[in-house]
Amino acid sequence: MAFETGILLLVILAVIIVYLILKTAKFFIVNTVLGLIILALSNIVLKSGIAYSATAILVCAIGGIPGAILVILLHVLGVAF
Repeated sequence: MAFETGILLLVILAVIIVYLILKTAKFFIVNTVLGLIILALSNIVLKSGIAYSATAILVCAIGGIPGAILVILLHVLGVAF
């Protein structure tokens, strides 16, 4: 009886941990998608001419919205991209 109770508690703990991880991951996924959309819209609307290089996409994917703004600013200032 004690063994089954221990296993049940471990399963409940695992479910809570997975829920918290997925809850946090949702924020990062939304931030990544919005960053890539901002980069694409800046190319379409502003005709900024930022190349879709692996570096630019990686910065937007990791940084999200701030990453996209950083790529746009660095391109406008002529530093990178």
